[in-house]
Amino acid sequence: MSMHLVSQAFASGDNIPPMYTCDGENISPPLSWFDVPPETKSLALIVDDPDAPDPAAPRKTWVHWVLYNIPPGVHDLRAGIGSQDLPAGTKQGVNDWDRFGYGGPCPPIGCHRYFYNLYALDTVLPDLGATNKPSLLNAIRGHILEQTQLLGLYQR
Repeated sequence: MSMHLVSQAFASGDNIPPMYTCDGENISPPLSWFDVPPETKSLALIVDDPDAPDPAAPRKTWVHWVLYNIPPGVHDLRAGIGSQDLPAGTKQGVNDWDRFGYGGPCPPIGCHRYFYNLYALDTVLPDLGATNKPSLLNAIRGHILEQTQLLGLYQR
């Protein structure tokens, strides 16, 4: 069995509903996962858009959400979950708006791809402070037991 990440709001490869974007309520979509390896000590989630600013000429992967130390017994995050409601022990990193928390899709042009990447880790990470995606990826290198991905699309 391999780990899976799904959303009740959209199927992988489908459009993200506007309520989860800057054109709506700008809240995180509901996410759930299953078949996490039994030896998992924590999970990490990174949501990013490799098509910024223009899918025809991408120049940057824009990071929308960074979470780590999600307990392995947790199997979902509800829609619109805020910092105060995250599972005990879960830490947030900084997104590319230089803020903690979720920032929804807000593409300036074209249809963008949004990758929700979930990593099962063999460790619980130390507090990384205001970490970002590159620093988190560096911290989890060598600790990834398995990873899975959910793809959402959005165009304004």
